[in-house]
Amino acid sequence: MSTTNDATQYAVRDGIAVITMTSPPVNGLGYKLRGSLMDSLKKAAGDPTVKAAIIIGSAKCFSGGADIREFNTPQKDIPPSLPDVNVYQDEFPKPLVAAIGGFALGGGLELALACHYRVALPRAQLGLPEVKIGLLPGAGGTQRLPRIIPVADALAMMTSGNPIPAEKGLGYGLIDVIADGDLLESAIAFAQGVIASGKGPRRVRDLPAKFDGDVDTFFNEAIARARKDQRGQPAPIEIIQCVRDAVTIPFDQAQDAAYTRVRMLVNTVESKALRHMFFGERQTAKIPDVPDDTPKRDIKTAAVIGAGTMGGGIAMSLANAGIPVTLIEMKQEALDRGLDNIRKNYVSTVSKGRLTQAKMDERIALITPALDIAAAKAADLVIEAVFERMDVKQEVFRKLDAVAKPGAILATNTSTLDVNQIAAVTKRPADVIGLHFFSPANVMRLLEVVRGAKTGKDVLATSLALAKKIGKVPVVADISKRMSDGFIGNRMLEKYMRQSLYLVEEGASPAQVDKAATDWGLAMGPFTMGDMAGLDISWDIRKRRYAENPQFEFPRVADRICEAARLGQKTGKGWYRYEPGNRKPLPDPEAEAIISAYRKEIGLTPRAITEQEIVERLVYALSNEGARILEEGIALRASDIDITYLMGYGFPHYRGGPMFWADAQGLDKVLARIETFNCGYRGEHWKPAPLLVKLAAEGKKFNS
Repeated sequence: MSTTNDATQYAVRDGIAVITMTSPPVNGLGYKLRGSLMDSLKKAAGDPTVKAAIIIGSAKCFSGGADIREFNTPQKDIPPSLPDVNVYQDEFPKPLVAAIGGFALGGGLELALACHYRVALPRAQLGLPEVKIGLLPGAGGTQRLPRIIPVADALAMMTSGNPIPAEKGLGYGLIDVIADGDLLESAIAFAQGVIASGKGPRRVRDLPAKFDGDVDTFFNEAIARARKDQRGQPAPIEIIQCVRDAVTIPFDQAQDAAYTRVRMLVNTVESKALRHMFFGERQTAKIPDVPDDTPKRDIKTAAVIGAGTMGGGIAMSLANAGIPVTLIEMKQEALDRGLDNIRKNYVSTVSKGRLTQAKMDERIALITPALDIAAAKAADLVIEAVFERMDVKQEVFRKLDAVAKPGAILATNTSTLDVNQIAAVTKRPADVIGLHFFSPANVMRLLEVVRGAKTGKDVLATSLALAKKIGKVPVVADISKRMSDGFIGNRMLEKYMRQSLYLVEEGASPAQVDKAATDWGLAMGPFTMGDMAGLDISWDIRKRRYAENPQFEFPRVADRICEAARLGQKTGKGWYRYEPGNRKPLPDPEAEAIISAYRKEIGLTPRAITEQEIVERLVYALSNEGARILEEGIALRASDIDITYLMGYGFPHYRGGPMFWADAQGLDKVLARIETFNCGYRGEHWKPAPLLVKLAAEGKKFNS
């Protein structure tokens, strides 16, 4: 006997009901699947020939959890809810087995936890990642998991959101049996064994929490750690409170409190921001005129020109993905230094237990050093990572044009220069694209993909696919119709840095600006960031712009710092001073004297500046420039701009990005503040973007 609908299949085998979830791609627990599960469970409960039941997905996926597209929509409330299904699972009168293949995440693991027994494939992953979208496991996860595994471990799983393998779950007792061979056959055999033993249902909700210690001490310390390590995020704190309830009060009372907390969290800006990031990350590679079936070029080998910090990191990124790469430098000393840095990076990763020695050796073996650009002749992809100067890069591309094989993709890692001008010195501009990695390139997930006027669609499609292969999130900056100096990220950063410098001119100290930025949630303040990157990099860019445009204006206090040979951490002094071997920024009276002298030079009396003004000027400078970039078509979506800042610039994930944050404040309010700044010091740099004015008047959002 079997039946099928669009969400599940139901069959009975030898007295065991098999309920198979068939809701691709990840068996998301939307209202259709929830209703179908409930119907199937009721059918199995009411059939006297059925002695036990199994809920199964596929070998690749049990369930990925709730369908978050339903959140804050009417579909979310269509009964039965997942907690309704879980309650029925608790009450199910016969042994109920979850057969877990691939992964059981979020609501998927909660569905499995509400079963009486669990069988899993060896490679299955089990997790409750709700915290990563600003939520808590609302369908009983905060109550059931601490009743199976030790409370400290359950708390770590939920506050980190990181999954554990089935083998570890077996050690905890979260998994009863690791399947040997076919998952369904193993689950049926297990269910038959339960029936034969007469064990019957075993409800997790009836077990005591696995905790031995002082409640107040344990949970107060957990909250203190969460406030420090996950500051600004309410979800970890609420998870801890829910687990405390699991230890101290009855299941139903604790679960009611968890429902209340999850309903509160789902409406917070932080959760909406994290969900915005979740969806935004999955949208970046969708380009309307470059469909998924666009032909792609094979990238089996690569070459990187330049073995500096950036080139070495790019080579590591390629080798980490199994792509053989030739690393090319002009001088042996520079090449040796680059290879040594690569080895040191890998050794550090091995020492932290994140990589085996064997894997390290395998990856290093994929990197071949060379001292002649002709070594790139067989590469399918060549990435240039040399000094950020147009004449230098053009000379490299002239040479590449002569030696690279036909069909090779020629990419530049430029962060600001016109890719069209670089492509113009070749006879194959359709093969040229910008691939702007972020430092350290082997770590940072953002890859800014710069589409030139003549970049081939297949080259763009290949670059987007390559980004995924090497673990990057690509964001397309389209300069096919007009140049955008700095593309998306660095163009916006220039406005941000400009405001930070004007704030210092007006009376704030670098330390005050940095503290306001980090207190708000940014990973690093602008002055600490500048010192870390090296102040000479931005100084060189400014000098280029001064030469190209005599009208180019920039706060010269930054030039005064550089003119004093203060170039950041590498020289031991920049906006701050640094002790040898220590990267901690320390206040420096010499820098303060330079700033004070500059204020006198321009006739400016310092004033007191609030933390709120600092944050608004920094963040709204990003939002306003982002609006111009969006209107010009450089970025396809507001969410692409947000992902750029979330992935590449240390913007706090729970703030959702500069465009989302402006939306959350209300564009009318943002516009009002910008108009206030427009009337203040250096107000000429605060002209509101036309798109911001338009959307504010219409009551709309950037991300609508």
